[in-house]
Amino acid sequence: MFTLFITIILILAVLLILVILGQNSKGGVGAAFGGSASQIMGVTRTGNVLEKATWILAVSILVLALASSAFINEGSTNQFSSPNIESAKQQTVAPAFGETESVLPAATEDTTSGGNQ
Repeated sequence: MFTLFITIILILAVLLILVILGQNSKGGVGAAFGGSASQIMGVTRTGNVLEKATWILAVSILVLALASSAFINEGSTNQFSSPNIESAKQQTVAPAFGETESVLPAATEDTTSGGNQ
């Protein structure tokens, strides 16, 4: 299911690129060199359709990307595995204390007698 979502997202992304490239520019440097001629010929109506298509495609890509996160397999094993990682997972490190060693810090005479000098 995850692969299906990713395939649909890629198709919609290509369509979004084509729709954006098909839109008329809204001013800028192109308007100084005759960019306003397309408005005289009646292309303003298609601009609204392409703008709506841009929003629909962008929102659908966003929704599909969020929905695809529900289908990611967390329990699957990683295809890229290193022998160092596997050996590190198998090793357990536990502190080893001898009979005279302790986890607690050693008590000295100054701390046991109250620190009177």
